[in-house]
Amino acid sequence: MSPSPGDRVRVTHADVTDEGVLMPSSDAEHLVVKLEGGYNVGVAREDADVEVLESDAHVVGEEDGDEDDVSEIEFDDDLPTVSLISTGGTIASTVDYRTGAVTAQFDAEDVLRAVPDLAGRANYRGRVVANILSENMEPNVWQRLAGAVHEEIEAGADGVVVMHGTDTMQYSASALSFMLDTPVPVVFTGSQRSADRPSSDNVMNAVCAVEAAKADCAEVMVCMHGTPSDDYCSLHRGTRVRKNHTSRRDAFQTVGGEPLGRVDYETEAVTFADGREYAERDGVELDVAPDLEPGVELVKFTPGMDPAAFDYLDGKAGVVVEGTGLGHVHTDRIPRLGELVDEGATVVMTSQCLEGRVCDRVYDTGRDLLDAGVVEAGDTLPGTAKVKLMWALANVEDPADAMGRDLAGELTEESRPWA
Repeated sequence: MSPSPGDRVRVTHADVTDEGVLMPSSDAEHLVVKLEGGYNVGVAREDADVEVLESDAHVVGEEDGDEDDVSEIEFDDDLPTVSLISTGGTIASTVDYRTGAVTAQFDAEDVLRAVPDLAGRANYRGRVVANILSENMEPNVWQRLAGAVHEEIEAGADGVVVMHGTDTMQYSASALSFMLDTPVPVVFTGSQRSADRPSSDNVMNAVCAVEAAKADCAEVMVCMHGTPSDDYCSLHRGTRVRKNHTSRRDAFQTVGGEPLGRVDYETEAVTFADGREYAERDGVELDVAPDLEPGVELVKFTPGMDPAAFDYLDGKAGVVVEGTGLGHVHTDRIPRLGELVDEGATVVMTSQCLEGRVCDRVYDTGRDLLDAGVVEAGDTLPGTAKVKLMWALANVEDPADAMGRDLAGELTEESRPWA
């Protein structure tokens, strides 16, 4: 029997014998085997003697190893249906043994092979929208993704899990938060560490995301490790989440509040924080508004910034400024922002601070910005504000007004002192 991904195999090469699960490979010349300890090993096919110890019953095809193999998963009437949509990223990646680099290789069916813990939790539908690392994400992919999620829900999916690279996940989650009115959960998940590492977080994140997709909170959420340990995943609202660490497994945090909820990995219980309101399942009619205005830039003000850095903003439909403190820029830059407003651009002010909201009524600089026509975005995160402005310019009559209103949980209620 020829080996297929998912089979348990014994591989002998150069007087060394390894046993493990055969993984999808990035090329035809190498076998990739996941060992019991969690590491992957790559072996040249021509030098390996492979014995199939146990065949993966979930993966069948016209003949073993054929490129047209498909995953056939038995349908269970008692289980909900969850759509797995892949865009690429580390959770859907493998090691290219020619270069040693981690590259996006898996489609949605490969993820089911690689994460057998997903079996029996739901009936799965799978589709690939993109196969890219998230630094290569573009707004047109957000639009295709929104359309795919809409189609999956329309076809009867009880929840959707989007597998996405972590570097730009917060932008994509924000985009779908504005584009979609969803009656079911839409859960983004990814992996900080690739599947060939024993410390990989891909299995737990995927399992918890599927459990969240079966739950009652019908919002766009991000599901990632809540602590460095394998205890629970946090559920973050798509418009309030930020990646705050380059490599920690609990890199994602809700800014300006607590996460919506959590998924306990051991018990599989999904709970939501006391006092956190959320959209309930079947609370809205399914709808999608995928149009975006591409001519929007996010610019960060820094001391000593070259004034010419603002010149490239000519002709932009929208500009989001990441200002200092309460939302400030150098006094000499204010006339330039006023010129952009006069030219028809919507100019929005956010803050570089991780907590708190913009308030341009405290200092003269702020009042001058308001007089120049700059719009305050409250405590909307700068990245979220860019995505929101792209959406608002294409979908609402008064984008400037929309930037000051909460549309998808991106703008928290302003706290006021006791009278």
